[in-house]
Amino acid sequence: MNFFKKLKIKGWGGALVILFILTGLIFAGSRILNSETTVSADTVYEQRTIHSPDGIGKFYMGREIAQVMGHQGASWLERRSREYEEQPDKLVKSLNLSAKDVVADIGAGTGYISFRIARLVPEGKVLAVDIQPEMLEMIELLKKQKKISNIEPVLGTVSDPNLPAESVDLAIMVDAYHEFEYPREVMEAIVKALKPGGRVVLVEYRGENPFIAIKALHKMTEKQVRKEMVPVGLVWKENKDVLPQQHILIFEKPKA
Repeated sequence: MNFFKKLKIKGWGGALVILFILTGLIFAGSRILNSETTVSADTVYEQRTIHSPDGIGKFYMGREIAQVMGHQGASWLERRSREYEEQPDKLVKSLNLSAKDVVADIGAGTGYISFRIARLVPEGKVLAVDIQPEMLEMIELLKKQKKISNIEPVLGTVSDPNLPAESVDLAIMVDAYHEFEYPREVMEAIVKALKPGGRVVLVEYRGENPFIAIKALHKMTEKQVRKEMVPVGLVWKENKDVLPQQHILIFEKPKA
């Protein structure tokens, strides 16, 4: 009331002014609320104007999708400390691969994991999938340097890894899935690319642990991962707790 006294608003004229001001405030507030969340036509995704600076404002099953790390950050993927922090050799050993397996490394980046897997499938191959041509160029260069021939770079899109149907024994995503702009579409395409009984492995920093020094949107909880795999028809198989900071979550495509 002190505000309106300062304005010297009195009588019916004053009441109309107050009504006008209140109506304007309510209208402005409703516009803010209505613009905060936009649900896509198929209700799979939400776009919100208020979101984390580390995300793209797009939400899937309650989770905000993280910004993609561009090829400019390739040196971080190849950092020396990664060997100690992530212990990738323990990861690839835990996959129990066969020599003839075809493995798709989705979001392969510089091929940090692809090259380790390639040694374990000498009669098979690794399909190193990425949406950035610059990353695939790095893989081609490293193939020549390392003299490894059973890695095949594949250029995917934000919604399709471009893999042949029923051609893959195992698809692995290491610190990548949380950045997929179209996670439902990519996972549906991966399931189609898997052979019956084929496996999907997601490796993500543990979102349950606030002490892991990784940005929140670049971590995932086991509960959230399992929730997102159900709609695409994958069946949870097992978790492997062998890494110091990351989940290894394993799912399977039904054989029938």
